[in-house]
Amino acid sequence: MVDFTLTDEQRMVRDMTRDFVNQHITPADVRRWERDGHHPDDIYAKMAGQGILGSSFPQEYGGAGLDAIAYALLTEELAKGCSSLRTSISVHGSLCGTTLKYHASEEQKARWLPDMAAGKKLGAWALTEPGSGSDAAGMTTTARRDGEAYVLNGQKAWISNGGIADHVIVYAKTDPDAGHKGISCFLVDKGTSGFEVVAEETNNKLGLRSSPTATLAFEDCRVPVENRIGEEGTGWKNAMFVLNHGRLSVAAGGVGIAQAAYEASIDYVQQREAFGKPIGSYQLVQAMLAEMDVNIQAARLLVWEAARKREAYDAGDCSYKEWMLAVSRAKLFAAEMSLKVCEDAIQVHGANGYTDEFPVERYWRDAKVLGIYEGTNQIQRLIIARAVTGLKDA
Repeated sequence: MVDFTLTDEQRMVRDMTRDFVNQHITPADVRRWERDGHHPDDIYAKMAGQGILGSSFPQEYGGAGLDAIAYALLTEELAKGCSSLRTSISVHGSLCGTTLKYHASEEQKARWLPDMAAGKKLGAWALTEPGSGSDAAGMTTTARRDGEAYVLNGQKAWISNGGIADHVIVYAKTDPDAGHKGISCFLVDKGTSGFEVVAEETNNKLGLRSSPTATLAFEDCRVPVENRIGEEGTGWKNAMFVLNHGRLSVAAGGVGIAQAAYEASIDYVQQREAFGKPIGSYQLVQAMLAEMDVNIQAARLLVWEAARKREAYDAGDCSYKEWMLAVSRAKLFAAEMSLKVCEDAIQVHGANGYTDEFPVERYWRDAKVLGIYEGTNQIQRLIIARAVTGLKDA
């Protein structure tokens, strides 16, 4: 039997993050951030001071070095407060930071990780393009070697933190004729000549309205050879590995959004009266709450199991396939569960749930993207089916 009893450190991380959210991320704050289309700089500074920005970074580079379950707990609590902010932190750590942790050279780690762990520099991760999402290997961005530099040309789309990041991990084809085997990975610094933020998506998004999302353009952008991460042609393998970390963070965030919607519903049904008594006393409402509770608990356990397998994989006690399968199960179930819980929360709130005076409409808007970014629900189903059957689709 798997023991999911939390350690003292894991409980401390959960409680610390919960206290931080209660103190610094109020519903009124989030509504204001959504209207503004971004987070204030001071919230990042506060998270850096609390160690949240460096939570997933190795201790030897100034991070907290949290284990995967502790990080999932932290992610869940952040998502309860603001999923937009959770997205920014996850991209910084789970995608950009993880790329460097596992694939950068020791010299590169020493150059970039300490400032990122301390929150002095923010990271982004650029794989998706205007014409390639799930088919990421169909990217058209190129990187041509020219002496001691690579010349990048192309665009990346829907890049979280893209407009505010100091370091952007960029995937480009160094050998356009080699398919996914011709993809390489680079770190591009903010301010590099030929690198430009050409569009920013803010209030025109359904959800995550305060998460800075941008389209990035590279026009004859010269990136030093020493900024290439890994060897040429290893970018695809690198990206797929890193996405497992990102997907685990997304799954934990889905649990957090659903938990917030559930708790808001519990409070509401105890106060709202109909026909002379609280609506929570009616069996049909109780049934909805019971279903929310069961599905949230199931999703949380899937997240913890995926996190446990991440630790086992790092220790050499779990295969990559087992870990990948556990992550896809968690992300798929948590994404679909979160959207359903938030939809039911709106139903419980009735007309009030249809306004921004109550947070459940925001929870639903933010939950929708969980089944789209970092691997759609359909992609997760393909991964799971191929893993359990050993067959690829016809």
